[in-house]
Amino acid sequence: MKTIHRLVLKSYLGPMVLTFFIVMFVLMMNIVWRYIDELVGKGLSAGIIIELMTYFMANMIPMGLPLSMLLAAIMTMGNLGENYELLAMKSAGMSLVQITKPLIILVSLVSVGSFFIGNNLVPNANKKLFSTLYDIRQQKQALEFQDGLFFNGIDNMSIRVSHQEPDTHLLHDVLIYDNRAANGNMNTIVADSGYIRLSDDKKYLLVTLFHGETYEQTRNSQWFTKSALRHHTFDLQKQVIPMSGFAMGRTDADLFTSSQTKNISELQHDIDSLEIKVNAATTSSYEPLLKEQIFARDNTVLPLPDSLQVDKRDFRDLLATDSVTMLPTRERERVWNQARTLAKNSRNMFAFDESTAKEALNQLYRSKVEWHKKMSLPVSILIFFLIGAPLGAIIRKGGLGLPVVVSVIFFVIYYMISLSGEKLAKEGNWEAVYGMWLSTFILTPIAIYLTYKATNDSALLDTDWYAGKFKTLKEKLVPQFKKLTKAIKLKRNGKRDCAQ
Repeated sequence: MKTIHRLVLKSYLGPMVLTFFIVMFVLMMNIVWRYIDELVGKGLSAGIIIELMTYFMANMIPMGLPLSMLLAAIMTMGNLGENYELLAMKSAGMSLVQITKPLIILVSLVSVGSFFIGNNLVPNANKKLFSTLYDIRQQKQALEFQDGLFFNGIDNMSIRVSHQEPDTHLLHDVLIYDNRAANGNMNTIVADSGYIRLSDDKKYLLVTLFHGETYEQTRNSQWFTKSALRHHTFDLQKQVIPMSGFAMGRTDADLFTSSQTKNISELQHDIDSLEIKVNAATTSSYEPLLKEQIFARDNTVLPLPDSLQVDKRDFRDLLATDSVTMLPTRERERVWNQARTLAKNSRNMFAFDESTAKEALNQLYRSKVEWHKKMSLPVSILIFFLIGAPLGAIIRKGGLGLPVVVSVIFFVIYYMISLSGEKLAKEGNWEAVYGMWLSTFILTPIAIYLTYKATNDSALLDTDWYAGKFKTLKEKLVPQFKKLTKAIKLKRNGKRDCAQ
């Protein structure tokens, strides 16, 4: 490797790692705010939270890599241009392509690696993510008593405390309504103080109460006329109540399958099978429904291939309404009820087939979108680098100022186009190849144009160049404007002299 290439590569690696972690941090903050309501109050351990954040981070890598590559390329080439190092390299006879050759190789390797990340890492992370989120949603809220408010997080129990000591967790003026008895008895416990906590394995509720009273209202099958009330006092009462739902269970991640949890080979298999299913559903007609449901016994409407053909040349027309009106009242009602039942069954069967076909079609659209998303990620990384490198050479400004602004503008354009195309592809309005590759088709000419301008040392975004052009234009227009003004004044003076 040449020394100049080693210098360029070293200048790029630092901003690339820095911008990647900055972008991932920003994306992670967005995810945290989105799921903060589901995480708070569950008593989750630090290990569960770190595990969940890891899955989120793996899911955000396909979105963070293109933006980090774009920002790092603009910063690197902008720093080289600002310090006149890029000018020195070009003076030595090196073109922009030769200067960025090691960066192109590095970004190509990152693009290849991003394919395996999107194809293998992200689906497995999504499985674990969906499984963990499901377990968190199923977990009950941790024991958090608020002064003067009832806690109803335990089935068939309500607990109210007037005050809880922050250091010792001692509860004052405890009131418990217990309706867990299978026979319908209701217990009310009033205590001066006590402790209520979960066991270490969160399978039992440990209740310790001091100086209180217990009221038990016994009920039988005739509780509304024969009920009894038992009352006793205590100085110390301890209970161990079995609990469920407070300990976080772990569900098998393989149970959560969708288009986001499959690699490209599994998606291709689903696409092939779904296309066969959709084609069979869309090509089916009403004929099987008519044969099996509505006209099952009438071969004159839909004659079967092996049925006997009847010569109907001497038959006269027979209207069904005429024959029904000639039937007795009970028989007529039976015929109408049977016809109505057959019609309803036929409508339900057709609605079920239609909903099944729509669901298969939606799954087909989603599978195609995910397939093309995995293929378009490496290409988008290359496109963003090919935009960032020449753009940084044109801007010639390093740091996190102007490069960040330009990067965000391009990324927002890319994200809006990708999101719109993905939505249209999932709805079936566009083919998946058009929806998922639309942003690439739009940004590729921009990358080629910027590379051409940077290779020819264009001052496309140089403010000094625009200021000089504006000054030159001003110097040309001001004399012309003065001449025009002078001519107008002379013309007005001439009209006044004529009028006088």
